[in-house]
Amino acid sequence: MPPLSEGRYTGPLLTRDAVESMRDALAAGRDRWTGSLDLGCGVDEVALSADAWRWRERGYPWPEHLKERTIHVWDGDGFVAVQRYGGSLIKLVPTEWGAPTFEIDGIKMLPTSQTSPYADAQRKVALVAPRGKQVLDTCGGLGYFARACLEDGVAQVHSFEKNADVLWLRRLNPWSPDPAESGGRLLLVQADVSERIVSLPDRAYDAILHDPPRFGIAGELYSQAFYDQLARVLRPNGRLFHYTGTPNRKTSGRDVPREVARRLAKAGFAPEPVLDGVFATRTSPVMRPPLPRRR
Repeated sequence: MPPLSEGRYTGPLLTRDAVESMRDALAAGRDRWTGSLDLGCGVDEVALSADAWRWRERGYPWPEHLKERTIHVWDGDGFVAVQRYGGSLIKLVPTEWGAPTFEIDGIKMLPTSQTSPYADAQRKVALVAPRGKQVLDTCGGLGYFARACLEDGVAQVHSFEKNADVLWLRRLNPWSPDPAESGGRLLLVQADVSERIVSLPDRAYDAILHDPPRFGIAGELYSQAFYDQLARVLRPNGRLFHYTGTPNRKTSGRDVPREVARRLAKAGFAPEPVLDGVFATRTSPVMRPPLPRRR
């Protein structure tokens, strides 16, 4: 398995395509290859020889049998796939855009068909205009929402992610932001936001980014009770973007975006469909049930 240290992984990230390109260069008689071994974050020159190659002052053996649609890291003995099985198979998956996506049991968690998953995150983050704001990131995932907030000048983004394996992927993914390098502007907590949100202060945030798993996996994150809590912790006129995706109503039997908009309106938001989700502004106080009368 890949390294489990608390620090960030700084070694090469290999895909089958990158290694084949390096081998082609060697077969063509070249002793240098220029390209990226960190998923497009940078470009380096790699020294090539018949039995090894050298990247960033360190030598590595040629790997064998790399899997398709898979990212591989050096674990000290060889190159291994960035994937884990702990009840569900979770896997970091390369894309043509550089920034990877991830899958859980083969289900892609981020859109990649028409744009980079990071560029997609940037478009959605722009809707809440995070510059100078306190932002709640309910389901952090690979951290692309948080990274876009940091790049836009957020005051602080408070990010929750309950899945320990997703947090492990973040340490291996150079596109994921490192809280230690954020100057205190990224607070990343391993916790279930549906449970932790009740302890967050009233009106603590200027904006919320809510990117939950699909309804069938995490229905509690689409509930009226949870939306009431989102309204409670968001300041008046605060903005929210809620990713819903575009589930097929014919196969799912329900209109999830419409259900989301209706519940958000009941919680005190003014919602409207935007991109592949719902954008909403906090417009009115949350209606709380009356306390029982004392006898």
